[in-house]
Amino acid sequence: MNPIAAATEAVRPSARADSAVTPEPRLLVADRAAQLYSQLPVGLAASVAIIVVAVYALRYSSHGWVVYGWAGMALAITAARAGLWWGFQRSANTGQARRWMRRLAIGALANGTIWGVLASMFFGLTGEHEQLFILLVLAGVMVGGISMYAASWPMYALYGAPIALPFTYGLATHEEHLLQAVAVLVPMFYAVSVGVAYRLNQLFLSGFRSQHAYRKLNAEYTALNQRLAQQLEELSVARSQVEASGRKLALFVERSPIAVFELDPQGRALHVNPAAENIFGYGENELSGRVIAEYLFPPERRLEVAVRWKAMLHTRQPAMLLRQRTRRRDGNEIVCEWSLTPLVNSEGRVISVIAQGRDITQQLEAERLKQEFTSTLSHELRTPLTSVIGALQLVNSGVVGAPDAETLELTAIAERNSQRLLELINDLLDLEKIESGKLPVELQVMPLDELVREALVLNRAYGDRFKVCFEVTGELLPARVRVDRRRVLQVMTNLLSNAAKFSPEGAVVEVSMLDQGAQVRVGVHDRGPGIPASFHARIFSRFAQADMSLTRQKGGTGLGLAICKRLLELMGGRIGFSERAGGGTTFWFELPKQA
Repeated sequence: MNPIAAATEAVRPSARADSAVTPEPRLLVADRAAQLYSQLPVGLAASVAIIVVAVYALRYSSHGWVVYGWAGMALAITAARAGLWWGFQRSANTGQARRWMRRLAIGALANGTIWGVLASMFFGLTGEHEQLFILLVLAGVMVGGISMYAASWPMYALYGAPIALPFTYGLATHEEHLLQAVAVLVPMFYAVSVGVAYRLNQLFLSGFRSQHAYRKLNAEYTALNQRLAQQLEELSVARSQVEASGRKLALFVERSPIAVFELDPQGRALHVNPAAENIFGYGENELSGRVIAEYLFPPERRLEVAVRWKAMLHTRQPAMLLRQRTRRRDGNEIVCEWSLTPLVNSEGRVISVIAQGRDITQQLEAERLKQEFTSTLSHELRTPLTSVIGALQLVNSGVVGAPDAETLELTAIAERNSQRLLELINDLLDLEKIESGKLPVELQVMPLDELVREALVLNRAYGDRFKVCFEVTGELLPARVRVDRRRVLQVMTNLLSNAAKFSPEGAVVEVSMLDQGAQVRVGVHDRGPGIPASFHARIFSRFAQADMSLTRQKGGTGLGLAICKRLLELMGGRIGFSERAGGGTTFWFELPKQA
């Protein structure tokens, strides 16, 4: 591959990363092209200034006409690069990014050649002062090129090579031994500069990938949230219709997607709806008057089914969510979730039983895939993302050198977005562990007031970030509770961080403890905008965020309160909220006291 092609194709190795979160290579190329062209005006202005200064410094040399000839060529190339920048600004086709990168690589080569010609033509023909001037100019343009082409290290290498090579040759063939020694250092300086450009290039790529990954995940989870909200509304409407139409009519609706059987107390089929015929492959005439257990369950499972059937007839209470492997007419087995509802007359006798069966085979497969996805997310996304954040923090702290303001702004944005993405991933993993029952909870009896004090200390810096302070109102009660220390601190951190984010600057977030008899209540009181009444019922749901515009400014995933609710339930507690007089909200949680 030639150097110009390498400058435009350097993104390809990274495109073979995890396709679930890595943006398409064309998007990365477009980002890099936009970054490089955005810095081009500064480079053009610097080139013109250096050319003018060089002409002024070398105008009285013995080869003055060569100086002006070189200046004309340099200005012509600079003008061509300016035209290239103008053409890119007017182009709205992001699909041509590779073509614009190739053109910019040619411009970088031509730009480097300008300064290489300066070294090769004038260094040996001028005096000591002019030679020192040329040496400083070449060092300056080499260093300046790092920031100009940091988003593409091959382009920087292409730019620096025609500067370093002729200058090295000129120094090596000079009569002065000192300059011959400098000739050895120039290639080393060039190699180090290429290495720095390569490192900056990797950081830019990491930032671009993080931005695209965050946008993609945010769009997917927003769409998921909308679909879940729509499904919940549809279920609510369906429930109202069932209650209005009557239980039996709703159960036997012919268009129901759930298999419905009406059975007599002996388990013989009285009625079969079309969905049951489609799911199990038996027609209503084949099952009518026959014990359906003999058709739907293999012999080794019929005893268990018979035991559950007798228990349901004895108690006359519905048996819900009975999961059983069921056999279809073609011999294939599916997993069904059964609900048995006895219909009892006024004399207390069971006259029939409504059996509802729902095929959950695909649901179980989806749950398995979901668990695999969670494991993949944990190992393949969170670990490299932590490394990306660490690298960005090194750049932003200046450890690897002081980047220019424009680069620092980009890396700071990338770090913030990466942190938000990592928080979202951690919250999703915690919620998944809680709902699957795999979250370890170590319950121990300990004083709750000490945990509250520790949470205040741990979150003080977070409050300072939003110019909010945390204060205790009243006394912290020495109540002992049986909890998991780490999970209580997680709940407190979430409530305190929410209060800090949504409180005005200079506000005080108050923390209190209240003895409720058998329970002890911890309250976090803020002076934020409050919670709309229409949102009260969904405040502890997954991805629940009341004011999306404000949330985007303050940050958040919409999972924190859902996680708090489930953690407190695991420890025997509960959580709630109330409006404050004068504005704001109080979030509280209660835990049972221990002797």
